[in-house]
Amino acid sequence: MSEITYNSTENEGIKRVALLVACLASFFTPFMGTSVNIALPTIGANFGADAIILNWVMYGFILTAAILSVPFGRVCDIHGRKKIFTYGIIIFTVGSLLCSLAPSAITLIVFRVIQGIGTAMIFVTALAIITSVFPPKERGRAIGINVAAVYVGMSLGPFLGGLITQYLGWRSLFALMVPFGILVVLLVFWKLKAEWIECQGEKFDLVGSVLYSIGLLFIMYGFSDLNNLLGVVLLILGIIGMFIFLRWELKVESPVFNVRLFSQNITFTLSSLAALINYSATFAVALLLSYYLQYIKGLDPLSSGLILVAQPIIMVIVAPLAGRMSDQYDARILATMGMAIVTLGLFSFIFLSNNTAILSIIISLAVLGLGFGLFSSPNTNVIMGSVQKKLYGVASATVSTMRLVGQTMSMGIATLIFALLIGRVQITSEVYPNLLSSIHLCFIIFTTICLVGIYASWKRGNGRSYQEEMG
Repeated sequence: MSEITYNSTENEGIKRVALLVACLASFFTPFMGTSVNIALPTIGANFGADAIILNWVMYGFILTAAILSVPFGRVCDIHGRKKIFTYGIIIFTVGSLLCSLAPSAITLIVFRVIQGIGTAMIFVTALAIITSVFPPKERGRAIGINVAAVYVGMSLGPFLGGLITQYLGWRSLFALMVPFGILVVLLVFWKLKAEWIECQGEKFDLVGSVLYSIGLLFIMYGFSDLNNLLGVVLLILGIIGMFIFLRWELKVESPVFNVRLFSQNITFTLSSLAALINYSATFAVALLLSYYLQYIKGLDPLSSGLILVAQPIIMVIVAPLAGRMSDQYDARILATMGMAIVTLGLFSFIFLSNNTAILSIIISLAVLGLGFGLFSSPNTNVIMGSVQKKLYGVASATVSTMRLVGQTMSMGIATLIFALLIGRVQITSEVYPNLLSSIHLCFIIFTTICLVGIYASWKRGNGRSYQEEMG
């Protein structure tokens, strides 16, 4: 296990390099997500895919990352955070190359699953590495910078994604990820010599990992297919599986996930719940508005991307400031304000119509970006600061899992509503009224979810870190 002395010159360099590679990785994974959102209508036209299959291009990627985040969070604590981070970058890069060569919509989904495996490894380790090398008084600023990198990726995704899709084709989106991945791997091998292993020698809970992954897979897949009997059955089996998982984790000596954290640490629990709610209510927004702008408004991918960039641009500006403020002020107040503003932004989208002004959409997106930027960095800072150092991998995995499960639920809600109101048909002018109704219903559900999130965010406590509590 590597010990870090924060005031040494050598470790100042380690902190800068660690933050750099984490930010690079945190940039191109969300860039991939938002750029693919813009490209989905073009991909659908290329492969003749219906709306449900198109949603699975995103859903399969997120679902894979979600079900593997907790196991990989434990693996990185046992075998090394840098090592798992590097493997994740390599797998993501290979998956990107395969996606660029996909001959059909089904194979594209399969290759997106490979990308999802790499993404899970990246997400759980990048944040854990940052938390390992930065002391509590600097952590909020570092996390804010990392979150800003995520939002830069989200910002450039719609614009560059639309530009690339329109002029170079959707396959170029995936091909361009390959040199990015190679660059990060080279930087890690060249500059990042340290390794962080907090639980070396401990056993990996394979049974718990399998129970968790299968249970979550059944729940998420079943939730997205509730209009069919198979979906209902899988959802029930998934809930039973997760109950068995929780029972197992309480008795096993080295659990893959320390579930007692949720019963013993109210700050950790409610902060994680707030993150889950926030992502559940916001992730599908880009997808829904991409459909709205291109199908209902008749805009091209580039124009749609330029409009959607309003939200992440505000996030990029606000997130680092909010992260720095959370080092000095009560993060609960900042995060709760952010959640309330997100709710307001989502509520405004309920009233979208054929005649809604583009300026109105941009303003609503900016409001949403302000709220998300205020919420995300302080909330993440609270989660990572509420646990002991040896649990950073678990806490990082929890942040990633809440994000990815929330994103999966968000996509699941959209997929379910589309299946109920549109069905398995290609989106043409005949189904535009149903598409608009689906978008309205999704935003009604998302707004309602966020109202619960405001309560969870406020009730978490004052957000003091574990290190501060220990003196």
